[in-house]
Amino acid sequence: MDFRSIPTACPYCGVGCNLLLEVLDGRIVGTLPLKTGPTNEGTLCIKGWTAHEFVQHKDRLTKPLIRQGGSFRETTWDSALNEATTQLQRLRESYGPESVTFVGSARCVNEETYVFQKFARAIFGHNHIDHCARL
Repeated sequence: MDFRSIPTACPYCGVGCNLLLEVLDGRIVGTLPLKTGPTNEGTLCIKGWTAHEFVQHKDRLTKPLIRQGGSFRETTWDSALNEATTQLQRLRESYGPESVTFVGSARCVNEETYVFQKFARAIFGHNHIDHCARL
């Protein structure tokens, strides 16, 4: 039996609470607040306490998928990113930069959210951005 506690940042919002993932035989089995974490000072919200549950969920996507006809097929990351780039460029050229709205995830940390909004504004060319983290 191999048990480890691995310090990390909570994935649910941009606050950056510190937590410990309890890992038993290579599987995450629980979450604890990191008592010395400067952001959360040893506390967690309900999302933080359950942060480990989605990692190994049976419905979690682990490989990129591309829609083909009415179904999805597995592909490589390069192929999926190329397809996303092609389709975003097509939408922008056909319907203008305001044809797409960018909605961020509550599981992004501040740095990811910054890059996300920078992409929407500087690369795609508009300010229609929302974020679903409601603290």
